[in-house]
Amino acid sequence: MSVMSLRLPDEIADTLANLAKATGRSKSFLAVDALREYLAREAWQIEEIQHALKEADAGDFASDEEVNALANKWASNAR
Repeated sequence: MSVMSLRLPDEIADTLANLAKATGRSKSFLAVDALREYLAREAWQIEEIQHALKEADAGDFASDEEVNALANKWASNAR
């Protein structure tokens, strides 16, 4: 396991300490858990963007009719 040192703004350090105390978890556990979730979300987003770029490069776009149908669906659901 690697060790990493970082500087935290006081408000984040305080929130982390308070959450650790309230949950009975260590600050390290909570920080790793938060970082794990953040990295998974960012990796997913980058993967989806890369997939969309490949589709766009291949000319795989929605037709005007498909876009209008979706817009109409959302507009009618909002009422």
